[in-house]
Amino acid sequence: MKSLKQTGRAPRRKWFSWFYVTVAIVLVYFSSVLLTQQSHLNQVARSQAVADKRLEAAQQENERLKREMAALNDSSQIERLAREELGMTKRGELPYGSVKR
Repeated sequence: MKSLKQTGRAPRRKWFSWFYVTVAIVLVYFSSVLLTQQSHLNQVARSQAVADKRLEAAQQENERLKREMAALNDSSQIERLAREELGMTKRGELPYGSVKR
């Protein structure tokens, strides 16, 4: 075996190094954390989209109910509903109903 002085080269280092193993483990760990977080963010975004659709539907229903409530303040609207849905009549009127077949 020749010594360092004879060849002029440094001895070869081992290919296996704990530094590279540690770096690889850290990279795998942070990659898994990144993927997990991205998956969670995607799920939150989907939930947000569903909640936005539900909110929009509720707002439309609210507007419809407000219009209906405003219409119920009109006496002619109240009379129409009483006649159509409840079958009510004024004094002296005879109720009329058709037979549907």
